[in-house]
Amino acid sequence: MKLQVAAVASLMIVALAATAGAVTFDASNTASGTPGGQRFTRDVGLAYSKQVLSDASTFIWNTFNQRAASDRKPVNAVTLVVEDIGGVAFTSANGIHLSAQYVGGYSGNVKTEVTGVLYHEAVHVWQWDGQGNANGGLIEGIADYVRLKAGFAPGHWVKPGQGDRWDQGYDVTARFLDYCDSLKPGFVAQLNAKMKGGYSDDFFAQILGKNVQQLWKDYKTKFGG
Repeated sequence: MKLQVAAVASLMIVALAATAGAVTFDASNTASGTPGGQRFTRDVGLAYSKQVLSDASTFIWNTFNQRAASDRKPVNAVTLVVEDIGGVAFTSANGIHLSAQYVGGYSGNVKTEVTGVLYHEAVHVWQWDGQGNANGGLIEGIADYVRLKAGFAPGHWVKPGQGDRWDQGYDVTARFLDYCDSLKPGFVAQLNAKMKGGYSDDFFAQILGKNVQQLWKDYKTKFGG
């Protein structure tokens, strides 16, 4: 039975990977003349980045339980541009923009960091946003939740139970969503699916039977936050 389950799981992964072939992934470095752009070329590279975008997309579809292309946003291409800009990165539609300045100034393992950033940004390409009405902190939290589950959470992130509000965003909200998903595996996938047509905080109660404020209190109590 275990062998059968493993075989089915492997087939599902292969099927998702094959589906990724229907989406094109491209990357370019317009900051190759800057220190950060040169470091990107040396330590990360365009070929690796394109593979990360493909792998991340497959991981996101799996996390969101989007087995069929019809379940996903209608995106045919995902692009990455490394640019001489400030900040870390941002995503607009299906285009990811990575800061060469951030890459140049990062003090740790930049390849691992860029991988995590690309997983986060790729979520913004594929996630539903409640028709533009979803809480911004939740949107960023879902992106960091995927980064967390993919194994690319940096060491400086908050620990479980830390934070002031459930919708504080990024790592704080990611940790909270991880707790919610532990209560009902697949919670984040269900939440994302509901956000296709709109958004309400009541989605938490609809899925988990408790409102989001009570869930936050329970979460803080569990981890002593």
